[in-house]
Amino acid sequence: MEKDLLPERVKFSRQNKILCLIVCAGLLLGLFLKLFVFEVLTVSGESMSPCLKNGDRLFVSKLSYGLCQPYGEKLLLQWKKPERGDIVIYLYNNKIVVKRCVAVSGDELEFSADNNYNHLLKAGDFSIPLNQVQYLNLKGSSSVPKGYILAIGDNYEVSVDSRSYGFVSERNILGKVLCR
Repeated sequence: MEKDLLPERVKFSRQNKILCLIVCAGLLLGLFLKLFVFEVLTVSGESMSPCLKNGDRLFVSKLSYGLCQPYGEKLLLQWKKPERGDIVIYLYNNKIVVKRCVAVSGDELEFSADNNYNHLLKAGDFSIPLNQVQYLNLKGSSSVPKGYILAIGDNYEVSVDSRSYGFVSERNILGKVLCR
């Protein structure tokens, strides 16, 4: 008679093997969903106030515009483009930011000035105040370039957005905020 080399306590029963497979499959499914399908984020800052407040939790669809590169800043495959009014996420300075898409590719931009320091950017239904530096950053553009959006925070006074760093590539939009 052959001797069993494993002690009785180390042997896996068939039920334990199935349970282990179910747990592993669940972990892999959860990882897949987190990387490619949805994200739950917490708002940090007041740039989107009053719509989104500091500490709000957001449910973000990562599949709204395409398939995201895991832990990257670009879409691997894009099937839809952001629309005016969408609240989107993207990376800026290696941080996820949440902003509103106020203008899309081809939308015309109009600038007006009350004096040398107060400027206004009109993009569709949005009238957005600009300081002198923001005006100088955007004044050369009469429309949003092809493949880009104008992303602005709702709280104009404190938001660092497209007015400061320029247009955002549609390929860099990683998701759309669905609800909070």
